[in-house]
Amino acid sequence: MRMSNQARTTAETDIRLTLNVDGTGKSEIRSGCGFLDHMLTLFAKHGRFDLTVTCKGDTFVDDHHTVEDIGIVLGKAFCEALGDKRGIIRYGNMTLPMDEALILTAVDLSGRGMLVMDMELPCAKVGTFDTELVEEFFVAFVRESNLTLHIRKLAGKNTHHIIEGAFKSVARSLRQAVAIDPACADEVPSTKGVL
Repeated sequence: MRMSNQARTTAETDIRLTLNVDGTGKSEIRSGCGFLDHMLTLFAKHGRFDLTVTCKGDTFVDDHHTVEDIGIVLGKAFCEALGDKRGIIRYGNMTLPMDEALILTAVDLSGRGMLVMDMELPCAKVGTFDTELVEEFFVAFVRESNLTLHIRKLAGKNTHHIIEGAFKSVARSLRQAVAIDPACADEVPSTKGVL
């Protein structure tokens, strides 16, 4: 099992996270931010990652530190769980419909953190959640997991649907990329020999 246990404590957040990339999609998420809990729950389900997250954050200020710091810790967990990435497929992509929204994502477990996000969101808030935090989450996640992630909105008018489509699509892309390729299970999928 490729697993990681992470903890991060700052003046703004106190986070405990466990990840099993070879899981079944079980999750227990208590971030203090209801919308993020919803997104991480479906992320775990669609990626088939077992994920637990607890966070005590300064949400009395706003959700920014909680969302960004959970992105950091989740990225570190993926990086640790995948180790030298021996045998992985490396690439994954998904075009995912979520009602009227259509989201394309592609991932490369390249060892290089890069986010390219073209996903205009019609509303600044979903409930009390600031939608600009979606990008903050993914920026933090890719930096710490050292992967390249493209997210593009192809269609969509409902902000909740667009964001939900993005989290599901990223999870499905990652699910493909982290899978072990039986034909080259002992190889690192790079001409460099490292990722």
